[in-house]
Amino acid sequence: MISSCSSPLEPPISPRTPASQASTVPPPPSPPHLPDSALPPSPSSLQTPVPPPPPLPPPPPATGAAPPHVFGLEKSQLLKEALEKAGPVPSSREDVKRLLKHHKDRFRSDLQWILFCTDLPSLIQEGPQCGLVALWMAGTLLVPPSGIPLETLVQMAMERGYTAQGEMFSVADMGRLAEEALGCQAELLHGGLGGPNRDRVLQHLVAGRPLLIPYDEDFNHEPCRRKGHKAHWAVSTGVLLGVQGVPSSGYVEDPELPGLFHPVPSMPCQPPSLPEEDLLGAVYLLSKQGKSWHYQLWDYDQVRDSNLQLTDFSPSRATDGRAYVVPAGGVRAGLCGQALLLRP
Repeated sequence: MISSCSSPLEPPISPRTPASQASTVPPPPSPPHLPDSALPPSPSSLQTPVPPPPPLPPPPPATGAAPPHVFGLEKSQLLKEALEKAGPVPSSREDVKRLLKHHKDRFRSDLQWILFCTDLPSLIQEGPQCGLVALWMAGTLLVPPSGIPLETLVQMAMERGYTAQGEMFSVADMGRLAEEALGCQAELLHGGLGGPNRDRVLQHLVAGRPLLIPYDEDFNHEPCRRKGHKAHWAVSTGVLLGVQGVPSSGYVEDPELPGLFHPVPSMPCQPPSLPEEDLLGAVYLLSKQGKSWHYQLWDYDQVRDSNLQLTDFSPSRATDGRAYVVPAGGVRAGLCGQALLLRP
């Protein structure tokens, strides 16, 4: 749900220049009045065999990470240049370790940490399509291997009256679209992410299933409280849990970061005890949204509080001359205190 930005058009491709044809140079005439034995050798006899061309260099080694999907890339030279500078999309584990290293003061040193994560492809949104971009990313887990094209989701949402230009101000409409387009189960949560919903959300993420969350977006994409004026969508597919002790079986400590543990793939593991709700700074959601191809770690309580105060339609949107589909009851009825649990 952001305003679209214009980008310079891709410069026209110059026509190919045909290769010039080499002209045939006739051999020089023989000097007059010389016997045949004195004639210089013919040019063909002086030619040496042409060596074969050198072998092509080997292809660069595979990085193991696919580049981000960028909606509108073919129309935007600016996005192309940004993508080239960004390099491959980091995995969720790589991003989490980077954040833990660079922001040690944000994470409690008296706890051990367990990371449950599922990798998502990235998709950079164009225009106010953050909700549908989040649904597209979630769909890659629900409809492997590549989900549903974003254009299909946008078209379906428009045809059913859920959106005018890609914006989604209704969690209920998002759930109906998810079930129809992705063939999944969509559970609509009311009453916020706290209280009895908290354990359901955490167990859902520990199982590797996606969660769609509306929230207010700050300048750094993190949750803030602007009364819905900066309403945005994110998808979470992982959680970082701070625990007093890691279960004895099914987990391995990270070789680079002592105190960080990962579930062992293909090995049954004992579920950890979920942190109590009053244990501050012990739960972080691993989230992605449509303005960056990096993962972010958001304090659970910060996300909960942002989601609970989505009440007003942005005044700047109300006066920008564009059409938006807002449900009866406004932003408060469509987004406030709601989230979407998606299951195959």
